[in-house]
Amino acid sequence: MVLSYTKGEIPDYQMSAMAMAICFVGLDDEETLELTLAMRDSGDSLDLSQIEGITADKHSTGGVGDKTTLTLAPVIACLGVPMAKMSGRGLGFTGGTIDKLECFPGFTAALDEETFIKNVNSLKLAVVSQTANLVPADKKLYALRDVTATVDQMSLIAGSIMSKKLASGSDIIVLDVKTGSGAFMKTLSEAQKLAETMVRIGIMARKKTAAVVTDMDQPLGNAVGNTLEVVEAIDALSGNGPKDFMEVVYALGSKILTLAGVSSNESEALHMMQKCIASGAAKQKFADFIAAQDGDASYVWDTEKFPKTSYALSVCAPREGYIKSVDAHGVGAACMRLGGGRETKDSPIDLSVGVYLKKKRGDYAKKGEPLAVVYANSETKGKSAVRQVQKAYQITDEKTKPVPMIKRIVDGVPK
Repeated sequence: MVLSYTKGEIPDYQMSAMAMAICFVGLDDEETLELTLAMRDSGDSLDLSQIEGITADKHSTGGVGDKTTLTLAPVIACLGVPMAKMSGRGLGFTGGTIDKLECFPGFTAALDEETFIKNVNSLKLAVVSQTANLVPADKKLYALRDVTATVDQMSLIAGSIMSKKLASGSDIIVLDVKTGSGAFMKTLSEAQKLAETMVRIGIMARKKTAAVVTDMDQPLGNAVGNTLEVVEAIDALSGNGPKDFMEVVYALGSKILTLAGVSSNESEALHMMQKCIASGAAKQKFADFIAAQDGDASYVWDTEKFPKTSYALSVCAPREGYIKSVDAHGVGAACMRLGGGRETKDSPIDLSVGVYLKKKRGDYAKKGEPLAVVYANSETKGKSAVRQVQKAYQITDEKTKPVPMIKRIVDGVPK
């Protein structure tokens, strides 16, 4: 069915009926796996058999300020686990991993297979762009689901994500499933169900698979916007990462290192990662990776070289009090309005714009004190974004309780 539809032998109206039937009746685990594998096999797959060691991949379901790969990958590579990543460009509030990496002049993710394998074997890290023929069935089926109100079905969502991860070829798959206002899955129960479904698919497909459900009710870290996020990721590799961001990095990294057999438990994994950052080895690894893919690695050591925007506008607190929440969706939408994200895959993107949060949930602000800074190349767009970011902040008289970043850990899942 999947292969015939990809070839154009089954018309849209018949596949629409099938998608609607799946939404009404659902799929069991075996059917979900078969759908995922059929989509995986509809196009190209990466063959990583020539890479030495157990390869690992990390996937995020998307969020606001999510630059995790940029910090996590060099740390894991430093500890000897090959990170052979196939990434795409972002659709939504900010760019994807490749867009962020292209903030470095000259950087290319268009590597041939031989160079990709060579780089992973020598550096334990390489990022390659998705081929046009990666899981074509998913592209075609998703476009159909988008116009027939059949997007929101757990097996179809999980199959879409996991087909691409399985085609990427890694032995270990660790999933960062976001939940909250800035995530696709708004509630914890939905996010947990998706995490469990994807982990079951991975395990049934004989991959070492785990998921971490993380908070996305407010942006991750302080930076939202491509260049701003790159600088924050570099700061994290220098030992100055925001607490909430590092909590997610360490949780995902601990899973990868334990699944790879590099550490016996999460406490040991945490110590190894912290030592790797403190020694400067992780930052050096990141610079070597940028240089190996033709990027100007001098920017890693001097982030002031990144281009600046024409305007930097403060978002001031309308009253004093404690920050109760910072709506991730609102901040993300402001970044999109500035030009930092894409509405369609062909939309141009401004890598320099974005929002930097100076205050987050639980912080105290005086009236008139800057809550955030909007970086813009258009004064009109900048002022509009300031209003939008200000609306995203909710200020109260009482201090709010801390919210855990790690909501759930999903390993082997019973049926």
